[in-house]
Amino acid sequence: MEQTERLIQLLNFLKESPNDSFLKFAIAKEHEKMSQNDKALKYYMDIYENDPKYIGLYYHLAKLYESLNERVLAIKIYEEGIAIGKDLGDFHAVSELNNAKMNLQLEMDN
Repeated sequence: MEQTERLIQLLNFLKESPNDSFLKFAIAKEHEKMSQNDKALKYYMDIYENDPKYIGLYYHLAKLYESLNERVLAIKIYEEGIAIGKDLGDFHAVSELNNAKMNLQLEMDN
């Protein structure tokens, strides 16, 4: 599948700002839209390793793991995001991550 113009533009921006987590996140989302989960995961993991306080990462990385049927990893990522969200005082993110984690756990229990 061809890269979208948006993805090409984002990749060009990333060349200019190689440490920009927002750009990496946007690129990961574009790859997800094209069902290129391996490429999306690569960009998410780059953020995870290099900018672990980028709170927006955790929900989307965990959801990607869910879609890959990596539920234990998804729970781990939700939990890490919850802890970081608390440290950052981002209780909206904490709530969102908690709800997603509980929904996954309920699904796993059934």
